Parts: sequence; structure tokens; C-alpha cells
Amino acid sequence: MSEETNSKMVVVCNHADAPHVMPTLVMGASGVGIGEEVILFFCPGGAPALVKGELEKIRDMKLKGLPDPVELYDTILAEGGKIILCELALENKDIKPEDVREGVEIMSAPSFLLEAQGAGMTLTF
Repeated sequence: MSEETNSKMVVVCNHADAPHVMPTLVMGASGVGIGEEVILFFCPGGAPALVKGELEKIRDMKLKGLPDPVELYDTILAEGGKIILCELALENKDIKPEDVREGVEIMSAPSFLLEAQGAGMTLTF
């Protein structure tokens, strides 16, 4: 893919367990690695994964053959990817904005849809 043809890639995560969070992060990091404009959106079901310390718990599970979720998260942000948490998750999951990992943007669903508009690829986990 040439740099002139970079497209937008959206990955939606609706579960906070490792079998859903890991592919979200792997695909997001892979996307930024090939030059895609990456947006990860965590619905209320996936929101607990973005609370400080939760990715570390997944890392501590030492999932065979899988990369470190914290490193994936950091790579996505360092390479310009966006990680968005649905604002409905705050009340729904009793999450305070200050408890969310650094780098997460809290956004309404309509605002996310505007961000995602024109995506050439969408994945959901």
C-alpha cells in the first residue's frame, strides 16, 4: 500500500475479555504498522478493558503466542491511532473519566460515527 492510498480502518470492541481485546489491539497495531488511519472504538461492553491496570491483567495471563497488550496499546497511540471510549460506558459501567487509561478519547456515538465516516475497513470483536 503506498502512502498516497492510506485509508481509514475502524475496529470496534464490545467485550472486555482477552479473546476480544487482544484481536482488537493486534489488528489496530497492525493497521498503524501498514500506514492505515486507525480508530478503535470501545462500546460499553468493552469499556472495562480501558480502565487503568486492566490491560496489565491481560498481560499477566501470559497468553501463549500473543504480544503484550500494553505494548500494542502504546504502539497504536504512538503511531497516531485513536482509541475512543463510548461516553455511555461511563455511567453504564460506573467508570470515572480519571480511571481511564491515558490516551483514550471519550466520545459520543454520533461523534464516533462522524470520525469513522469513510472507513475502508471495519472489524468488530
